[in-house]
Amino acid sequence: MNLLYRLIAAASLTLAAPALWAADARQDYREQWPLQLSAPQAGAYRLILGEAQYRSAVSPQLADVQVFNAQGQALPSALFSADQPLARPAQWQPLPWFALPAQGGGAGEDLQLLTERNTDGSVRRVEARLGRSGASAEPGGWLVDASALRTGVQALQLDWQSTGPLQLRVAVEASDDLRDWQRVADAVPLVDLEQGGNRLQQRRIEIGHQAKYFRILPLAGARLPVLTAVQVERVAAAQAIDWQWRTLTGTAGKAGEFEYTLDGRFPVAQVDIATADNSVVQWTLLSRDDPNRPWQVRAGPWVAYQLQDTGARRQSQTQSLAVPSRDRYWKLMAGQAQPSQAPTLKLGYQPEALVFLSQGEAPFTVAAGSVRAQRTDAPVGTVIAQLREQQGAQWQPAAATVQGPAQVLAGDAAVQAQRDWKRWLLWGLLLLGVLVVGGFAVSLLRPSGRAPLQ
Repeated sequence: MNLLYRLIAAASLTLAAPALWAADARQDYREQWPLQLSAPQAGAYRLILGEAQYRSAVSPQLADVQVFNAQGQALPSALFSADQPLARPAQWQPLPWFALPAQGGGAGEDLQLLTERNTDGSVRRVEARLGRSGASAEPGGWLVDASALRTGVQALQLDWQSTGPLQLRVAVEASDDLRDWQRVADAVPLVDLEQGGNRLQQRRIEIGHQAKYFRILPLAGARLPVLTAVQVERVAAAQAIDWQWRTLTGTAGKAGEFEYTLDGRFPVAQVDIATADNSVVQWTLLSRDDPNRPWQVRAGPWVAYQLQDTGARRQSQTQSLAVPSRDRYWKLMAGQAQPSQAPTLKLGYQPEALVFLSQGEAPFTVAAGSVRAQRTDAPVGTVIAQLREQQGAQWQPAAATVQGPAQVLAGDAAVQAQRDWKRWLLWGLLLLGVLVVGGFAVSLLRPSGRAPLQ
């Protein structure tokens, strides 16, 4: 029986060997970079990807970019494009607001707003009237003036005088003329509770809408607190984010066709063309990710020109791609004119953000480049929303930046499409060991065929 226990223990070690062997998942990547955290105890971080990470990655979905802790464990993370709010720090600013009188409760009453506005459209004064009976002295809502904004409203943050427990629900309506209103948020909870030294607050109202004015009204006859301030989280315009450009030199193919190779998985969204001399050509831009696959049209046809006159250089505007692309291979096709030299192709992109949650011990690193490992995006956005409820609407993930040169892990072997015969051999030996141990165990448990002694 002791032999049986030893065999079972050996089988357990055999089955556990693959987990021990693959404990540090970083060895599936080409290289990594150390990260510097702006706040060591922030819990969540935003890493803006750099040129080095895009050049090292091979996955068309950028799934081979992952953040690890000091123990080599992958951290929960998700990739956000440059035009998503989590990819950028929040932009907050105060907004003017006006108290509205409470409705008397009649079903036929209609709230009328008489406003006095400045020349720029901002509200100077508001007078509220009810269509039938008069209004009570209690505040019945708030009018927020967002006419000075040039971008959409991501959320509103309310501050009020705390006079006791508060729990109610409000609705938010939007308008551009103070006459026609559209409901953009319904049954939004506002909470301010305190017990035993702990405080729970919910002051944030998600909007995700662009309008000049917002009206916040209580539901089910709830009484509003005394409002002291309103702040808005603005949706930053994507064009305000810095564009990065990859400049490519092409090779001539067929007449009027020039091919280019991009050196990374950059999310290309714009294209521009430069020539050594004055030119005007109608171009069509195509791309593909596999040399054996057909080309796909990405932009055009459009007329690109470049003129130099009296010391001033004039050129056509950049072209936007309908859908960003990470393709490796690009081609320009000329229309009627047949240029003899390949123009310079400039591909523009906006860096994305990898938002991750800290787990385990620092230092953290970001690894890139693997044909085997793939990142599974975690529901980071949901976690961030809950953290904002706990920490306040102005809370944002802290910044994480690459600090230092790349550190080689598996090197180019991690991105080469080849049969991993060593891994398969190891698994084969482990399976053979399990079968052998299992056979010994079965033979020991099987009853003997000999007759018992009398």
